[in-house]
Amino acid sequence: MSFTGPSVSSGGGTIRRAFQFGRTYVVRPKGKHQATIVWLHGLGDNGNSWSSLLETLPLRNIKWICPTAPQQPITLFGGFPSTAWCDVNELSENANDDIEGLDASAAYVASLLANEPPDIKLGVGGFSMGAAISLYSATCFAQGKYENGSPYPANLSAVVGLSGWLPCAKNLNSKIQGVNEAANRAASLPILLCHGKGDDVVAYKFGEKSANKLSSSGFQDVTLKSYSALGHYTIPEEMNELCAWLTSKLGLEGTS
Repeated sequence: MSFTGPSVSSGGGTIRRAFQFGRTYVVRPKGKHQATIVWLHGLGDNGNSWSSLLETLPLRNIKWICPTAPQQPITLFGGFPSTAWCDVNELSENANDDIEGLDASAAYVASLLANEPPDIKLGVGGFSMGAAISLYSATCFAQGKYENGSPYPANLSAVVGLSGWLPCAKNLNSKIQGVNEAANRAASLPILLCHGKGDDVVAYKFGEKSANKLSSSGFQDVTLKSYSALGHYTIPEEMNELCAWLTSKLGLEGTS
């Protein structure tokens, strides 16, 4: 599916980026369908690698949707193209925020959730850059709009970020606090962050700062799980905690 970013005026001209998203992999629930989660891969990866892992988890009531990011030039790689949800100059909260790319990816995620039945709980999760888009989606949900002002349509019940960071963190507090509907949505949205203290790609301090920023901005149900020896990858212990957290927060029936 192709998405076109919003118009950006530059020197009297208008620039529009088209985002051609890749193949989407779907893991069907093995039991009663209670929740659907869009899961987003990291920089340079694709949806297949995570769908294969998610299929092995003992979460029988979840439908997983694992899209593949567009190929686009990446500043971090000197302009060399890679599958990426947005452009980055570094993998941290200090990265320049590619608002057009963030909005396009968050909108694509919301579109993947748009046709789910009304009684199904919706969530977004991801790893590394995928986690960044998940957390950005959480802030869009709270505000009820994307950064470009367009309405955010998905009603999220859970957000997960593994080894990632929070984009657009600097002004988040002012966008949530004092706006009743935004503050209420932020307060009620469960968010799980997991990060390895041995991460040499996205440093642990960025995961910690992201959790603190979310909490100080009014997100009242934020959990940060740290793993002393974990690098920039996942381990069974982390997946077990993810399963327990999702089962609890989404009210899943477990083995049914």
